[in-house]
Amino acid sequence: MGEADRAVQHISDTARWAAVYRARESERPDALFRDPFARRLAGDLGEEIAQAFPLHEKNAWSWVTRTYAFDHFIREQIELGADLVVNLAAGLDARPYRMELPASFPWVEVDLPGILDYKEQILAGEKPRCALERVRMDLADVGARRELFESLGRRASKALVVTEGLLVYLSAGEVGALAEDLARPPAFQRWVLDLASPRLLKMIQEGTHDQFGDSVARLQFAPENGPEFFTAHGWRLAALRSTLKTAASLDRLPLWLRLMSFLPENPAHSGSRPWSGICLMQRM
Repeated sequence: MGEADRAVQHISDTARWAAVYRARESERPDALFRDPFARRLAGDLGEEIAQAFPLHEKNAWSWVTRTYAFDHFIREQIELGADLVVNLAAGLDARPYRMELPASFPWVEVDLPGILDYKEQILAGEKPRCALERVRMDLADVGARRELFESLGRRASKALVVTEGLLVYLSAGEVGALAEDLARPPAFQRWVLDLASPRLLKMIQEGTHDQFGDSVARLQFAPENGPEFFTAHGWRLAALRSTLKTAASLDRLPLWLRLMSFLPENPAHSGSRPWSGICLMQRM
């Protein structure tokens, strides 16, 4: 396969890819969530990308479950008093447009200029349900992100950070540094993130990387000790939703996987088993 034939040519293409699964779920009569913007955001390119990954098409339930679990934690934390959401690598997420939110609630999206420009173009005629702000930034710029986190930290007392689908593209060192930067502002109290075990990561890599262009970051972060990785970087686990068990409870799990959902899980010792989950972390 030549470089030009690969489905994902830029990291922002993965945002279109994710939007496809939100669109498909939204079109079901028994949808777990409704994202009326996802189909437009994904576009034809999003469908082409999704169809290029048979492994992910077979496991579309995991994408849907991830969105559902993030929705759950975000909604819960806002009800418990979160006064700011900071969505890092926000991509084509449309939660500020589709979730029930107070009109004055502050929500900040941070991502690369190109992807945010595209999203603004597609959603130009829509009105967000909250006080939405977008920051165009490369999060790899450590100085710039620290300055941003400090500034946002002064505007809140109980902020919630969201990183959906981001950390897996970073190295362990990069994730640790980001976690420490997020732990600096006292106002950054909670953080929702997704994790995979090393075994699951290897399975995903084998069914994914061949379709990634040379400039696209590889999937790499899957700590052996699961959420405990973050303890050394200023965060501890507050709550966890297993992707497999959550999908089973929502009746989104294929028949061939249902028996596996009854097996016990230990994210801190799951290196040899395929496991993933959505974690709510609390600043230490």
